[in-house]
Amino acid sequence: MKKSIIFLALISFFWSCDEDFLEEKPEDFLSSANAFSTYADFTASVNNMYFLVRRQFYNRDENRPFDFLYGTDLVFDGEPGGTQRHGNMVQAYDPAGAIATTHWNLLYKNISEANTVIELAPQSEMTEEEIKDIISQARFFRGFAYNVLVTLYGGVPIVTDAITEPKIDFVRNTREEVLNQVIDDLTFAAANLPSIGEAQDGRVNNLVALHYLGEAQLALGNTTEAITALSTVINSGDTGLMTERFGTRSNEEPGDVFWDLFRRGNQNRSSGNTEALWVIQFETDVQGGGLQSGSRGGSYPFERHFGPLLRFAPFNSWPVGDYTGGRGIGWGITTEYYTNTVWGGDDSDPDFVNDIRNANHNFVRVFNKDNSSALAILAEEIGRDTVWSTETQPRIREFYAFPTKVTTPYNHPDGLLRNSDVPYALTSSAGGTYTDQYMLRLAETYLLRAEAYLANSQPQLAADDINVVRNRANASLVEAGDVTLDYILDERVRELGLEEKRRLTLMRTNTIYERVMDYNPFYVENGMQPHFNLWPIPADEIEGNRGAELVQNPGYN
Repeated sequence: MKKSIIFLALISFFWSCDEDFLEEKPEDFLSSANAFSTYADFTASVNNMYFLVRRQFYNRDENRPFDFLYGTDLVFDGEPGGTQRHGNMVQAYDPAGAIATTHWNLLYKNISEANTVIELAPQSEMTEEEIKDIISQARFFRGFAYNVLVTLYGGVPIVTDAITEPKIDFVRNTREEVLNQVIDDLTFAAANLPSIGEAQDGRVNNLVALHYLGEAQLALGNTTEAITALSTVINSGDTGLMTERFGTRSNEEPGDVFWDLFRRGNQNRSSGNTEALWVIQFETDVQGGGLQSGSRGGSYPFERHFGPLLRFAPFNSWPVGDYTGGRGIGWGITTEYYTNTVWGGDDSDPDFVNDIRNANHNFVRVFNKDNSSALAILAEEIGRDTVWSTETQPRIREFYAFPTKVTTPYNHPDGLLRNSDVPYALTSSAGGTYTDQYMLRLAETYLLRAEAYLANSQPQLAADDINVVRNRANASLVEAGDVTLDYILDERVRELGLEEKRRLTLMRTNTIYERVMDYNPFYVENGMQPHFNLWPIPADEIEGNRGAELVQNPGYN
């Protein structure tokens, strides 16, 4: 009898225990149960979202950030033969290849991180204000990532919950469903992020969210809503195109306000730049900063890709950190369209001469003793001026016109300068671009609203927006009757060439095939096809998704 009572007591004890008794409570290792508690914990995760964007678009490696420029109408591969710069397009866009797979993974990594933060923040010990701050940033990055995904791949699986166990039954949502998710996230972000005047340099703010919200609304065909969002950015009172010279080198000649926009130290609002909306931050010789004064490692190798490879006489002192392109190696040769056609063709066109964005200090075509240290020495040696023009030479890897926004003329870090009789001579470690980078500036918002006005059958308002940008550039004004989508895409090249993520613009407008066929013979010869307007769903995702069918995009195996 006594034994029975003891047995029943033990049963009663175990049955009466709270179910939490059996839950694992990590005390000496990090998990989602204990890693997210304080504002500092969540901020660390949000900071990683910023890092993932910088990594994908600027400094993951020497190739993937430039997938948004190669294979478009702007440049072609100066060292063809592989897939890294989209040379063999069929192989480059293979579903099992690195291009489609890498970007898919990075974007979903950011979504996964955002989902975890959004789910756990309300359960934390943070204040309501801190929770709003964290969730608004996380929802911005989730919306941003889905906006890029839907542009590159079309409809993709929408995941808005943190996944804590294996899942192999994803299905694709429609393009419209994904865009509506983008709109939902960015609407929340725009309402809760700090104003651009309050936000720290590099931090996303309400106007950045509104710009991308307008872009998503336009992609969905909601032109009125797009115009409303974009107008809020333009009319905020905190923004404006820079129209006067400013910043660290504003007293130098030649120069103008467009040149000033891309000089070191001039990208952020703290420099007085009211045009900058979202600037990706790089810090030199700071751990995690992405730049090193004596190395190219971890940098954004903008200069290396798009500066010409000057390794022939009279440029025997290459590389030189002046207007000869720094340590470029000529991988991204500018097309005839980008170099000449889009500006008017030649100096018989007033815009070719008057548009400051096409001035030789902004788009170098002529190399002479005034802008080249090496040629200045040569001119003195031979007793006469020496002029080399890209317009009288074949467009080859060693010599072509390039925009100076890809480099930092006369302003490379001291650790990259070598001992030489030629001033500003660079070591072999150069090749990065030593400035913060515009992810978004107000000129793009004007041109996006012009696109929305055009789609809304308001060509005069579209022309007015374009002319705000062209007026700053001292270019002739466009008439309403001449505004077309092609004209707007051309103006984006003049204003944003090699700066915007051109692939996203052309895929979003469903024009990449036509633009490449019209303006980039290299890619026409190397396999451009109509279905490349979308990238393939990565093969790994399809093969691993055994519980449901993840349908491949048309045209791909």
